[in-house]
Amino acid sequence: MSSKWNLVVDVARCDNCRNCFLATKDEHIGNDFPGYAAPQPPRGHHWVDIRSQERGQWPIIEANFMPVMCNHCDHPPCMAAAKNGAVRKREDGIVVIDPVKAKGQKEIADACPYGAISWNEQLQIPQAWIFDAHLLDQGWEKPRVESVCPNDVFRSLKLEDNEMQRLVAEEGLEVLQPELGTRPRVWYKNLHLVDKCFVSGTVVVNVDGVEDCAEGAEVVLKKDGTEVGSATTDIFGEFKIDRLTPQSGDYELEVHSASSGKASARFSLGGESLYLGVLPLTE
Repeated sequence: MSSKWNLVVDVARCDNCRNCFLATKDEHIGNDFPGYAAPQPPRGHHWVDIRSQERGQWPIIEANFMPVMCNHCDHPPCMAAAKNGAVRKREDGIVVIDPVKAKGQKEIADACPYGAISWNEQLQIPQAWIFDAHLLDQGWEKPRVESVCPNDVFRSLKLEDNEMQRLVAEEGLEVLQPELGTRPRVWYKNLHLVDKCFVSGTVVVNVDGVEDCAEGAEVVLKKDGTEVGSATTDIFGEFKIDRLTPQSGDYELEVHSASSGKASARFSLGGESLYLGVLPLTE
């Protein structure tokens, strides 16, 4: 079994600095790499695209950022759509669109379910991020997206598949749209920050007629009587329970403080994260 390239992308670490986006443009705009990629046009292409996702409701709101690029799938739809061997899967796992053979084949770009292949109107060819195969073949140890990232968002790994699967299990890594069966080699850590919901709220206690933040209260979230999440309120009395499936229906929330009482709430979760408001503790 041979080693193959994989890329791990940690969504929690990305702050939208766009160094990876700019480095890819710096590498390919005006530069021709025969057999790998024709020059990228100066405008319009996002071979490395930073997609943003806002979650929550005021006052508990967050923004997260997810780099998206060619997934270098083991079962690439682009290769299935290509004619004359215009797309090939290398033994090291990297997918390359041949810039000569792919000329005129717009269906290659249209076949990508991740929107990661761009169409070069001027050259009439589909183009995508090539995992910097041209640099790796020269002895580089990692692609430029990784080398320029100040936050360690990217981790390129050349491993046998069984080793990679162990890492996937250990770190809870996920791929985009696994139901498609394309078997991407780009893996995401903390993907819940863009594809799951959270519920939040503020717990308060009445002290001599004045509401004060209830720090250290225990919050338990239940669905159909079964606990599905828990949290402890912070110094501001706030809590957040994450990784909830959108459109998952009815939940019950229970709050308990040994010194200040309890509170409860019921809600139905749709497609967006929720702020349940201020929850006063009562005896």
